[in-house]
Amino acid sequence: MPDRGERLASLGRRWRDDLLVVAAALIPLALFIVRERQIAGAAGFPLDDSWIHLHFARNLAAGAGFSYNPGVPIAGSTAPLWTLLLGAGAVVASTSLAMAKGVGIVATVGAALVTRRAALAWAVRRDVALIASIALLWMGPIVWGALSGMEVSLAALLVAAALLAHAHDRPLASAAWVALAVLARPEALLLVPFLAAARPLTLRRVAVFAVVTTVVVAPAILFSLATAGTPYPATAAAKVEGGLVGWLGGVREPAALTWIRRPLAFFTEWIVWLATTHWLLPIALVPGLVLVWRRAGRALGLVALALLAHPLGMALLAPYRGPAFQEGRYSIHLLPLVVLTIAVALGSRSRSGPAPLVADAPVPAAPAAPKRMWVSAVAGVVWLAIAAGALVPAATRYGWAVQNINAMQVHLGRWVDARLPKTARIALNDIGAIAFFSRREVIDLMGLVTPAIIPYRRRGETGVMEFVSEACPEYVIIFPTWFPRLAASTETLQPIYGVRLEHNEVAGAAEMVVYRLLRCAV
Repeated sequence: MPDRGERLASLGRRWRDDLLVVAAALIPLALFIVRERQIAGAAGFPLDDSWIHLHFARNLAAGAGFSYNPGVPIAGSTAPLWTLLLGAGAVVASTSLAMAKGVGIVATVGAALVTRRAALAWAVRRDVALIASIALLWMGPIVWGALSGMEVSLAALLVAAALLAHAHDRPLASAAWVALAVLARPEALLLVPFLAAARPLTLRRVAVFAVVTTVVVAPAILFSLATAGTPYPATAAAKVEGGLVGWLGGVREPAALTWIRRPLAFFTEWIVWLATTHWLLPIALVPGLVLVWRRAGRALGLVALALLAHPLGMALLAPYRGPAFQEGRYSIHLLPLVVLTIAVALGSRSRSGPAPLVADAPVPAAPAAPKRMWVSAVAGVVWLAIAAGALVPAATRYGWAVQNINAMQVHLGRWVDARLPKTARIALNDIGAIAFFSRREVIDLMGLVTPAIIPYRRRGETGVMEFVSEACPEYVIIFPTWFPRLAASTETLQPIYGVRLEHNEVAGAAEMVVYRLLRCAV
């Protein structure tokens, strides 16, 4: 048993490594913020959806409940835990960019720190665990998530916490963390069966994961049923394009698309996204998925297979866009598992067979040979150098995305607030920044917070035009290319203002136009 001096030395090393991780996070964050200022000229979010979360959060903080139009509850967030967290931040601090970005940065650094501890718990050498946590922070999608105002940083932290609890064979904690991750990013649901089955299956273990997941997720399901009429949020009902969830919602598609073409496309996109994040990732994962079974056995090897199941699960269950969509928004939560798998496969200390890992301290193991440590150090430097190179184009994409949202949706939100009547009802296809800055009642033409339009949307643009005529908003703000017939209907709409982006990186179209509605259904 280590004496007091050894324990203090170990604690000192742990805190030193934690400080190194925090310091390493400042480099990519600074790069992204500098590029944001250079390109956009001001701070902002790279997605309009970020403003949706913040709009919900402001209403929560104001006592209007989980609503978009105050007084009308709606399950309009696919990441309700993140929305609630921002709502708490709005109560404590303010409903602001700084608050949302601050929470995202804390969650991201937390994900790296927990991932380092998870690596140590899986008997990874201290130097390799440190490099793995820094490598996570130096991934473009992770930095994007920290500053985006989106839920991905929280989801990554919760997944890392589930992996740490699983390393110590704490099924209750592991089940709780991964269930919370589902409320931050629903794709994390795929991890639940892998974590449950990664250790010997017993009735108690199955019950723990089943009951905990049900208890944690049930309130969101009940709220969705009550407000959107489906067991999943209106955001999912509006976006899902096929698969099992689409089939349950009445979407029918060719079997070849469901079972062959889309899964193949999603799996290919997943590999390309990993390579774009760091071009060594898909190369390292190939042996990594094999070696992790030798190093940690089924306990981690089976969980790592979720990395192969992820794109296929997305394609078959609830497809909308692929794994790389919006900088990998639907995949970023798995990056702690990616780096943990590679770290355990290539950097764990020698030992005979998988260990039970039931103690807080890492499993004792034979010290690594100096030559092996030297090779690991060189490999780590090379890995981080390549990661640093990939951060530059990622930061540029982020800067242009912020510029696009600021120049279009944020600008139009402020324009509406200054020029249109306070009582005006507005139909929109992008509801984030325009609703946040204008504080007007909105009708969501995509159905994210207006589920009543979803049956109309399934009939195409004709159905959307019919809904607009029946809902009779005073103004309509849309991408004309998304609704060409509606935009061309001069008897129905009169254009009064518009914005065009010269360099469109992230907006749904380069032009957005404000129309006055001239005629409604009688």
